[in-house]
Amino acid sequence: MPESTVDTTVLIVGAGPTGLTAAALLADLGIASTIVERWPGIYPQPRAVHLDDEVLRILGHIGVADAFAEISRAGHGLRLVDAQLRTLGEYRRDQPVGRHGFRSASMYDQPDLEAVLRAAVAERDLVTLVPDTEVLDVLIEGDRVRVLTAGRVSGERRVLRARYVIGCDGANSIVRSKIGSRWQDLGFTQRWLVVDIDTPRDLHAWDGVYQICDPDRAGTFMRIGDTRYRWEFRLHDSETADHYQDLTTLAPLLGPWLGDDHTDVRLVRSTEYTFRARVADRWHDRRILLAGDAAHLTPPFIGQGLGSGLRDAHNLAWKLAAVLNGTLGPDALASYQAERKPHTVGLIRLAMTVGVIMTSGGRTGNTLRRVIVPRTQYVPSLAAKAVDSTTAPLPPSAFVRPRSAAALPATLRPAVAHLSSRQLAGTLCPNALVDGESRFDDIVGPRFALVTLDPPRSDQRTELSRRGTDVIELEPGSSLGQWLSDAGQRAAVVRPDRYVMVSGKSVAAVYTYAPQTAVNSNTAYAGCGPPTPRVPRRQIPDAG
Repeated sequence: MPESTVDTTVLIVGAGPTGLTAAALLADLGIASTIVERWPGIYPQPRAVHLDDEVLRILGHIGVADAFAEISRAGHGLRLVDAQLRTLGEYRRDQPVGRHGFRSASMYDQPDLEAVLRAAVAERDLVTLVPDTEVLDVLIEGDRVRVLTAGRVSGERRVLRARYVIGCDGANSIVRSKIGSRWQDLGFTQRWLVVDIDTPRDLHAWDGVYQICDPDRAGTFMRIGDTRYRWEFRLHDSETADHYQDLTTLAPLLGPWLGDDHTDVRLVRSTEYTFRARVADRWHDRRILLAGDAAHLTPPFIGQGLGSGLRDAHNLAWKLAAVLNGTLGPDALASYQAERKPHTVGLIRLAMTVGVIMTSGGRTGNTLRRVIVPRTQYVPSLAAKAVDSTTAPLPPSAFVRPRSAAALPATLRPAVAHLSSRQLAGTLCPNALVDGESRFDDIVGPRFALVTLDPPRSDQRTELSRRGTDVIELEPGSSLGQWLSDAGQRAAVVRPDRYVMVSGKSVAAVYTYAPQTAVNSNTAYAGCGPPTPRVPRRQIPDAG
């Protein structure tokens, strides 16, 4: 059977949330992409269930925050309970709007999120989705990547040639294997039973996550929809999911919530998951990059697995768009792994720690939880930390420049990063109200911005305009103005993904760090100025 060949700018392997978000972000930057997905439609099984306000902000960037709100519900925090479901401690996280403009925690069903994201990419003419298609081989050939695919039903072979490939194809990623990247095991493996049910019955459950601190059977319970509930139970060594395949065999586990009457309960699934902590050793090989579960796997205890994939997409999209448009050199992509891998490893290790604290230690650990945990809720700093969604700053890179470390060789910067602890480099700029009505993200759009308490001089303003950087002047009493003042800073350069590149005590100290990202009217959009008009979507028929 002869092979057909199709050219695309970016090929994304995998139409899960990470791949779909990357495609939408790239399209809004004027970059065309093709997504190849092995399944014919949305994968129907529920998986991820939680997003925080940092990640919800990314959904806001692609215009689906309102649609997500319609298919999700607020999560109100964390409640630690014992084997009899008696409360040991409660950490509330139910403020309606946080510092990033969205509720601090949301619960949802992943297929619903994927439907929202698919609708978003369907509205973008620069995205082509090719379902029911398997990737067979990935090979770099000069300035292109050659990807061989086959329809899973028809067997039709097709070659897709792309300038860059993003592997968002999950834990068993073929893209990762083709670049010779290997898993680094961080030392956590646990087998858990995951149970989802649907029932119109009100279980009278608090709208938060219950962590069951039982040394014999650690577990988690949460409400994720109007009629949808999830339990996760750690399996004993002698058990498998085969022991719990219907509501009768599940009754000993679900009884405290459902009782003996199951007439109005539908079992959505009962399956075994092995929770692992792994990270790929390489995320980038020339024109091929990894994102999402292809690059990292995390235990679910802090709900950051899917969110880390969306953070990958946001970090990568603006850099790749600028490289493709020629406003940044290809070496800019080196900052992707340099920033995202340490950040992700930090979250994975935090999840591992929480998992061990909540589930391990036998009777001794259970006694400590019963004695210590109830007291922590009355210590404001500890209680706030337990439900704080703020993640650690990105490490130093070409686009994260703590000024005390900026002049040093890259290998030495991490060692002195603590000297810049009052600076803001690597942290997220809050999505605060700027003029009393509009939030920062809505005003700036996908570009670099200088936020400042001091008006730039005319020559500084001209240079910033030449570099494609917006200027946002802040009132001292405003939320963003206070954010700068609290850090002892007067100005900061903020990246398109809203991380601070550099901050300082004057405009003069920071404005020249803004990279040259402006493009002329004949060049595709690279995150500065209005996007070029969308071109009609290239039609590639389904390969099934």
